[in-house]
Amino acid sequence: MNITKEKVDDLNAIIKVKLDQADYQENVDKVLKDYRRKANVPGFRKGHVPMSIIKKQVGPSIVVDEINKVLSESLHQYIQDEKLDILGNPLPKLDEQDKIDWNNQTDFEFNYEVGLAPQFDLKISDKYKFDYYKIKVADKDVDKYVTDVAKRYGKMINPDAAQEDDMLYGKFEELDGKGNVLEGGRSHTSVIILKAVTDKKLQKSLVGAKAGDTFDLDPKSVSEHESDQAAAIGVSVAELKSIISKFRFTVEKINRIVPADLNQELFDKVYGPGAVKDEAAFRAKIADELSRGLSVDADRKLKADIQEELLKKLKLDLPNAFLKRWIKASNEKPITDEQIEAEYDEYAKGLKWQLIENKIIQDNNVKVSHEEVVEHTKGLLAQQMAGMGLPQTDDNELTDTAHRVLQNEEEARNIYMMMYENKLMTLYKNTFKLKEKAVSYDEFVKIAYNQK
Repeated sequence: MNITKEKVDDLNAIIKVKLDQADYQENVDKVLKDYRRKANVPGFRKGHVPMSIIKKQVGPSIVVDEINKVLSESLHQYIQDEKLDILGNPLPKLDEQDKIDWNNQTDFEFNYEVGLAPQFDLKISDKYKFDYYKIKVADKDVDKYVTDVAKRYGKMINPDAAQEDDMLYGKFEELDGKGNVLEGGRSHTSVIILKAVTDKKLQKSLVGAKAGDTFDLDPKSVSEHESDQAAAIGVSVAELKSIISKFRFTVEKINRIVPADLNQELFDKVYGPGAVKDEAAFRAKIADELSRGLSVDADRKLKADIQEELLKKLKLDLPNAFLKRWIKASNEKPITDEQIEAEYDEYAKGLKWQLIENKIIQDNNVKVSHEEVVEHTKGLLAQQMAGMGLPQTDDNELTDTAHRVLQNEEEARNIYMMMYENKLMTLYKNTFKLKEKAVSYDEFVKIAYNQK
């Protein structure tokens, strides 16, 4: 076997693999012998079919299979040994393979196109300057969150007449073209959330509704979301699109959530016994939680700014033509050239940033150990249990649960990625020069989305 690399340019190359019969024949002979041992051919005892017949029946296909195995293994090993930083996977030049005579050839040459990652240097330092936004928690945000928490732990009552924050529980019945209930039509019991109704005239008429009252309405007006509209009348979103009928809604009862009192019972339910002693401490803890949540938004904005700056500075080139061919060849479902062109710029941007981050990780020796992942997972589990009001478990049981979670490859991959993200953000904050700017949340939204 002989494998060589022919450089096309800095981002493209051809890998040539030459095979002679000795490279694959031993494997072919083993497979043929095994096939002969198991073959059932009329007129011959099992295991005694002449090899000439076996070769005629399956010889060429076995040669193809074994050569493909040898090619796959040797290509992979060559790329590793030569430390080639490739993008995607090698693409065989199919036009050349079409000319192969599998029945008579014994020596073969295969050519593979490969796309190479761009080589670049990047030194991160305080020469890079970025704004870092400290988002202030407004009193109105704390008030809203306190109200939401009080409602979440509140109780349900059934008053006689509806108010604008209530829910109406009742029956939807499909109407015919004359405004009568359609015999055999759709019928479903569900709720209408008054605040969600998009038809303001209808919303106003529902205030004051009592049990037994009826309203003829378009089900698409009960919410702006199609999933809610479909759920109201008991159909799928796909079915909803074909429904043009109006429905009669008959109120059966009014549901109203009475918020819980801001007292020690509520504080203990939310944060655990004795963790918060009074309303001032309760509001302070909520403000702290909101602030930590907003810091995630600030970090996300910082990362976006870093990404934009480094992409602009490095101006990385990619083997675009190769990558477009590879996307088309490797896609599970058929994809058109037009679809690839429409989405390629965003794909290329993501790939360039991935290359940059990998370079930063390598140059700055950023690592995440298994032990760190286990401890982080334990922290996530403990936080989850506390949020559900469950008692804290002992460390050994928590460790065992964390190991079980990490046996799920997708869960483990997500946690590893999260920890790398966290370590990279810490590196960025400690390395780049950041200018802190205090802004309100509304100001931050305008900045983040480039609003004037």
